[in-house]
Amino acid sequence: MKKKVHLVLGSGGARGIAHIAVIEELEKAGYEIIEVIGCSMGAVVGGIFAAGHLPEYKKWITGLSRRGVFDLLDFTFTKQGFVKGEKLFAKHLDLTGNENIEEFEIPFTAVATDMRHHEEVLFRSGDLYKALRASVSMPGFFVPVVEDGKVLVDGGVLNPLPINLVKKEKGAIIVAVNLNGRPDPKYDKKPEPDKLEEMQKWFGKMLPDSMKSNRKTKAKAELSAVEESFSLIELMDSSFSFTQDRLTELIIEMHKPDKLIEIPRNACGVFDFDQGKRVYDIGREAFVKAFG
Repeated sequence: MKKKVHLVLGSGGARGIAHIAVIEELEKAGYEIIEVIGCSMGAVVGGIFAAGHLPEYKKWITGLSRRGVFDLLDFTFTKQGFVKGEKLFAKHLDLTGNENIEEFEIPFTAVATDMRHHEEVLFRSGDLYKALRASVSMPGFFVPVVEDGKVLVDGGVLNPLPINLVKKEKGAIIVAVNLNGRPDPKYDKKPEPDKLEEMQKWFGKMLPDSMKSNRKTKAKAELSAVEESFSLIELMDSSFSFTQDRLTELIIEMHKPDKLIEIPRNACGVFDFDQGKRVYDIGREAFVKAFG
């Protein structure tokens, strides 16, 4: 008889590609995943796995280039965020087709946060991609999902590793994957010298005409504005990540899983989806470390 696992997949952007490796290694080791609970990128990977489409998703996401990542970002300029997310999830829909959560053989829960009512929202039925779009909406970056009087953003705002939602079945174990583990010095590296410049150029192309000028006197000011925008992105990312780190620590202290797999938070940046193959390998190494 296979050992049964309640699998909890945490938030952490591109580090969530490591979740794919963990799922595959669990199955190779003879475990049966009987439930998946995911937050943000953990919801994306967990939901696609529960729907039965992980192989095609893995092939796509581990093959993304840097240009491919930026081509998926439909920039907008609103008070609530600057990426709509429609283009990204249209691609997910192309990969798998329409899916309803209640039809999955493996029970699945996606966690989002309702900013208007200050509470968690759990998606256990309904359209998968509506649930995932809500769960990944990093505040300030993605435009939130507004539905039924709720303003839905990233589940990591309140619960980045939702172990507390597991109702443990007798004889089963809880395996949690924390994407905000302690930094590992071996992953420390200097950023590629051209990366910021490349991001600035792409971002500049997305600016509406009203924000552009042909006058050379304003060229430097515009470049400075773009640089400030990316400093703001870094600030948003760091602030959100620090909060997630602390919340995750508290959750683990209160709801200790049977097995904790930790991905160092400096393994890659939140938006480094072009490093999919490397992050996948890190996930496999982390599984081996946790399970021996």
